[in-house]
Formats: sequence, structure tokens, C-alpha cells
Amino acid sequence: MKRVCIVGCGAIGSLYAAHLARVAEVWAFVRREDHAQALSREGLRVSGKHEFHASLKATTKRDELPECDLAIVATKATQVVDSMALVGSRFDRGAVLSAQNGLGSEEIVADHTRGQVIRGTTFMSGTKHSDTHVQLELDTATWIGPFEPCNTPFNVVQETADLIKAGGLKAEALSDARPAQWSKLIFNASVNGAAALTGLPHSPHFANQSQLSSLGHLLHELIDEGRRVAAAAGVKLHEDPWEMNKIGAMTNHPPSMLYDVRHQLPTEVDFLSGAIAREAQRYGVPAPLHTAVFRLIKGKEASWNFKDENHAVATHGKGTSH
Repeated sequence: MKRVCIVGCGAIGSLYAAHLARVAEVWAFVRREDHAQALSREGLRVSGKHEFHASLKATTKRDELPECDLAIVATKATQVVDSMALVGSRFDRGAVLSAQNGLGSEEIVADHTRGQVIRGTTFMSGTKHSDTHVQLELDTATWIGPFEPCNTPFNVVQETADLIKAGGLKAEALSDARPAQWSKLIFNASVNGAAALTGLPHSPHFANQSQLSSLGHLLHELIDEGRRVAAAAGVKLHEDPWEMNKIGAMTNHPPSMLYDVRHQLPTEVDFLSGAIAREAQRYGVPAPLHTAVFRLIKGKEASWNFKDENHAVATHGKGTSH
């Protein structure tokens, strides 16, 4: 039986952990000791599209984690460096699937392990109700392929896809996963950015184009801009991000960046709209909308720690004007 480590057990990591625990020995590497103890004691309950319970082992301590045949890095993109710096060596003789949002995480993973790195992206979604309960909402494929700079053999990619499918999730091994990754990037950057700025979950507003003021117009324009950047990068998309948006807009699912903004946590915008803005600059094509989203969200992050001593005291009974 293969030994698998899930690095990060948020919603997506928990879904991978629970399903793979049906066919492999699964370890979860998490940040909180109470989280690790709960997972080891109670396991994971999956509800929604699938209904079952799975047992696994969990730890916060690098020295407790054994060497693994496969790791799936399911942390937020902003947490990959810290996580892989701790446990990357545990996967030196195995394979490591990077399942983050956006662009850039595979390079970070490869810097911290000698294992075979796999480029991955997923449109699967879920809601984590507690440390030991996750709901599967969209049961869609994980697309994976070789990370080119590591010369990862395709048979390693295929074996990983087969294991994920054996656990009950969908997966597709691709000789080149960049078209799938860019499809998800464009979808994700557009939806997450709009959600973070409006406060809306991924609701029907995101696909509605019936009025001049309808949010769907902005989503369509962000997606079209992303398509142009992908084309400039020589990438032919695997899926249509607008169709992905229309499917997701029926779920009312709160995207991860909306959660981050609500809780004033660092967002993944550098890896999403920020990545599209950087790639646009690299290839000499305009991307004003994604650049604006990137800068606005970075400004929102800055606002959480901004203090203006000159205007710290509120006035009562009188308005101010500029």
C-alpha cells in the first residue's frame, strides 16, 4: 500500500485525504496541534456528493512524518514555502503534486524536494465545516501533468491519477497540464478577485449580463483578457473559463479569497490576477483589468494595518468634506 502525505488539510486537502485514505496509508501534515489530534482521533467525514468516513494519521511535527511515496501539497499558495521547507525532504524518493491556485507554486515545491514534481490544478470544490468534516460540492477532475523543468516521467503522473481515481475522485493525466492550469487560473483569478472586491460568494451575479450594471459583464471581460494573455504565452486553453464560471455561479460557494478578505488574512492575489498581470507584462500585451484587480486587493490588504494618526478621532455631529 502506498503512503501518501497531504500537506495542508483545508477543504481541498481534506477531500484528497479522505478519499485517498480508502486506498492508501494517509498522513496529513497540518499547522495546528489540535487539528492533528482531531484528525488522528476522529478521522474525516465526507458529506455532499459523497458520504463516507475515513481514518488517517496527522501530525504537526516534521520528525513524526515518515517518508512518503506521494505528497499532495494543498496549502494556500502563500504557505507553500514554509510547508515545503519543513517536510520537502520526506518526499525526495517519491512524487509531489502541487495543487495550488494560480501560477508559481511548482517552482517553490521543486526548490524544496528532490522528488518528482507534478503540475496540478483542480476545479473540485468543497466546504470545510470543521477539522473533521468536509462537504464535497463540485466533483470535478484534478488535471495533472509533468512539471517540465524536473523532467517528471509521464508514468509517474499516470500512477498518481490512477491512485486519485481509485480513491473515488476524478483525475486526468495530461502530457502537458499548462492549458488546464491556465484555464483554472483565468477562471480563479476572475472569480476570486470579483468576490474579494464585492463581498459576494460565487453566485448567479457572476454570470448575469442582463443589465448594464450586471457583474457578469466584468467577469466576461476579465476572462477574455486572461484568454488573450494565455494566447500570448502560447497556451491553448484546455477548458473554457466562462463555462467554468457559469457552472460555479450556481453553487453560491464562497471563494478562498473572499474568506481571506473577511478575516483580514493574506490573499493569494499575487498568484492569481498578479500572475496574469506579470505574464501580460512579460509578453507585452495589455491586461488593465487584472492589473487593477491585483492592485486594488493589495491596497485592501494594506488597509488592514493602516493607521492615520491625524484622523484617528472621529467627529460627532459634524460631517467632513473634501
